[in-house]
Amino acid sequence: MKYNEYKIQHFLSDEFFIQWVVSPDDDNRHFWEKWLAEHPEKRETIQSAAAIIQAIQYKKALELSDKTYIETFENIIKHDNTETDRRQKKSSNSWYIFFSIRRIAASIFIGLICWLGYNVISQTTEEPTDTSKISYITRSNPFGKKSMITLSEGTKIYLNAGSELKYPREFSDSSRTVTLTGEAFFEVEKDGRPFVVKTDSKIIHVMGTSFNVNQTNAGDVSVALVTGKVKINDELGNQVLLDPKEMLVMKGDGAFYKTDFDPLEITGWKDKHLIFKRCTFEEVKMKIEKWYGVEVLQKGKIKPGWTYTGAYENETLENVLEGIKLTSGFTYNINNKTITISTY
Repeated sequence: MKYNEYKIQHFLSDEFFIQWVVSPDDDNRHFWEKWLAEHPEKRETIQSAAAIIQAIQYKKALELSDKTYIETFENIIKHDNTETDRRQKKSSNSWYIFFSIRRIAASIFIGLICWLGYNVISQTTEEPTDTSKISYITRSNPFGKKSMITLSEGTKIYLNAGSELKYPREFSDSSRTVTLTGEAFFEVEKDGRPFVVKTDSKIIHVMGTSFNVNQTNAGDVSVALVTGKVKINDELGNQVLLDPKEMLVMKGDGAFYKTDFDPLEITGWKDKHLIFKRCTFEEVKMKIEKWYGVEVLQKGKIKPGWTYTGAYENETLENVLEGIKLTSGFTYNINNKTITISTY
């Protein structure tokens, strides 16, 4: 049976589910968070099953009042005596009477357990855990625009051009999770709750303060850590820790590697530094289009092995094109938002 076919009783007997509720770790937490995101219709069932398990594990038993206890006990005795009298009239078989009494007691006991489960569920299920009622904010930048976002708890996020960030208006008491498409630089405010950045296939757990995340259209993701520590998980179960000045590059095909990085090259964009470092023509074209919100057309052929290196701080598009022209011999033409670069 698949998990999406489970009912409460199935979850109560599933060891992997019980392990997540009682002793959550990175592996089971990642699985169940992702599964719940894909099956929101099962959230109420999950909450109910988890509440019962927690009540048992942590012994949060429902305390019966003296009156309820006495009434329950008297009911058991009453049922036992009634059943005994009836059976004695038909048979003096004491073993039959004994088992009848046990069946009655067991039925009442099961009823009490169900009552306990209902009360625990009604006490522990809270509306804020229903993600369908969480208010989300989505901020997106077109090419040519960058922005700075301050979250409710003080974290600052620099969102690059051509990027999108989704986050709740108010974070939960247990975690702070945002979803990123594109590139952003994070300066995380420490407040005791873990900070998590999700991309299409990677989950970045933050144990530090400042880092850069870049997800390309090809599906590659790079995480460059400036201060603190981060832990990165992918959908295959791989997990990597980064120290300051380390960058993890994760390719779309699943390959990944660590390397050092030039802070100005990787994070300088947030301070208006446009950096070209041995960039191919396609990389130069992409950076100009993203930075200035224009379209770059090419005329002619590019020499094999051609690269360009240059650094600009808050420069105009024309000054950048002039710099490329001086070192490469290219010519260019600007027509509104269309740039034509000629190589002959």
